[in-house]
Amino acid sequence: MAGQAFKRFLPLFDRVLVERVAAETVTKGGIMLPEKSQGKVFQATVVAVGPDSRVKNGDVHPVNVQVGETVLLPEYGGTKVVLEDKDYYLFRDGDILGKYTA
Repeated sequence: MAGQAFKRFLPLFDRVLVERVAAETVTKGGIMLPEKSQGKVFQATVVAVGPDSRVKNGDVHPVNVQVGETVLLPEYGGTKVVLEDKDYYLFRDGDILGKYTA
């Protein structure tokens, strides 16, 4: 999953680089969905994580997610980043709504 671009790109502070999960194009019954009715995907896979963040008093707050985890994203937000002709998004650790557990 992590190609050469991720070796050269490391998010700073509490930033998390994610790759959105592809929208489903076929229903469980086998019906093909048109692009307009697919909806926006709020799940993503973490591909890179910044080291941590510091608050004014000097305390260190580690990032809550790790590479490879699946997370729930807000409807809006994030900064689009294009690496190796693929779209990724940068979010602050605090903007991520939750993570999925096995």
